[in-house]
Amino acid sequence: MSRLPVLSGREVVRALERLGYVRDRQRGSHIVLRATTSPHRRIVVPDHDEVARGTLRAIVRQAGLSVEQFLTLL
Repeated sequence: MSRLPVLSGREVVRALERLGYVRDRQRGSHIVLRATTSPHRRIVVPDHDEVARGTLRAIVRQAGLSVEQFLTLL
């Protein structure tokens, strides 16, 4: 399993937007993205300077990606 880099919330959002997610809304420091394709998924990304590696791994899992697939989106 590859090691995840330290990324900001905005970098994570940019990577997921390349995958086809769009910004749905933002409340405070949490950005909600939704998938435009089926299945309709929602992913919440914290808008922090550094997203914790465990949180980032959970976001990658919710997107249905492997760590290697996510790293190619960066």
